[in-house]
Amino acid sequence: MTKSPEPLAVRFIPAAELKSAYGVFGHFYSVQISRNQAVHCRSVLEIVSQDQASDHTSQFFRRTPDAVFIMMNPGSSQPLVPVHNSIEAKKLHELHTSLVPTKPDTTQYQVMRLMHYCGWRFVRVLNLSDLRCSKSVQFFQQYQALEHDGFDSHSIFSQARQSELQLKMTTNRKRPVICAWGVSPELDPLIERCTERITKSQTINGLLKVGTTNKFLHPLPSLQKQKLSWVNQMVQQCTVPIG
Repeated sequence: MTKSPEPLAVRFIPAAELKSAYGVFGHFYSVQISRNQAVHCRSVLEIVSQDQASDHTSQFFRRTPDAVFIMMNPGSSQPLVPVHNSIEAKKLHELHTSLVPTKPDTTQYQVMRLMHYCGWRFVRVLNLSDLRCSKSVQFFQQYQALEHDGFDSHSIFSQARQSELQLKMTTNRKRPVICAWGVSPELDPLIERCTERITKSQTINGLLKVGTTNKFLHPLPSLQKQKLSWVNQMVQQCTVPIG
């Protein structure tokens, strides 16, 4: 009888080591909701190995990501260069994507750890909402208020942004879609909209909260041993490196 392979020994790779191995790029913009209201957003984040980083912005959409992550929202993500990219709400679907170097955060380091162990060189991160807001409670209030006023295009999974989603979402079954948006019930409308857009032909990965069918654990729990456990379990799910 053939023995099953031993699980990979996963260590907690420090941030300094990850910074030297990967580059991070994002598309930042502001939406003018009304004369007196603008919201700050990020529509996509790309994490690439340093050997690809120098020309990544010019190769956008020409390369296929090894995996696509879907998370809650961009949090406090911010560009490393000035960005002046504002558009009216009704024209958001016309917005051209342009990537700039981005400051990595602790959640993105978790993605990099998974990239390291899976042999991935390019991961794309999308979000249930593009709204840049670091506090979850404030984010919930903000997106709910915008949707109450009829603006749902803060989400790439909205009807108005279907064409953009088709460009950014992988359709290759060998390229996993990793759901990691958290477990808050406040996300239910956004999760439902997202899952309607993910095709059944796509390979879905993620760590489901026990007793749920659509609440996937966030990559950054509070304790370090839990962070390492998330990476370890995800490595076991995504054990075959993409060539």
